[in-house]
Amino acid sequence: MVTLIDKRGGLSRRDLLKNASAAGIGAALVISGNAVICPQHAWGMETKALKPETMATLIQMARDIYPHDHVADRFYAIAVKGYDDPEKAEMIEAGVADLDAKSGAGGYRGLGWEEERVAVLRQIETTPFFQTIRGGLVTGLYNQKEVWPLFGYEGESYSQGGYVARGFDDIDWL
Repeated sequence: MVTLIDKRGGLSRRDLLKNASAAGIGAALVISGNAVICPQHAWGMETKALKPETMATLIQMARDIYPHDHVADRFYAIAVKGYDDPEKAEMIEAGVADLDAKSGAGGYRGLGWEEERVAVLRQIETTPFFQTIRGGLVTGLYNQKEVWPLFGYEGESYSQGGYVARGFDDIDWL
């Protein structure tokens, strides 16, 4: 993921598309004003308590903690949106600043390889910041009904008579 940052506080649609396509990548996150935007996949999110750069880092961090190549960034963005809260903002901003400091000059998102980012995450895995993000991602990511089909989960079965009559033994990977 590459993040393009506009220091002027706004981008025209033309600049947005031109800059994103100039990056030569499949999915770029563009930061403009107080928003994180992914023009290639037509989604965006506005931030209120956190800086948009912080939210982009949380999205990358979420992808590195629970990596699924077949899950789009927008699902990770939905999973971390709950941290855009004034009560959590100070801890999140400080945690991301520490993560960026441990990552070197380009910060966490500037690290080019997943292995490099995971190595930095291992340095902070015992901190309250990391544990808060990791713990919230379990439900934030996997409780999204739109994600379930990507993993082959059909949802609860109780209301439909249970799994016994609905193919409980149809898995082919065991």
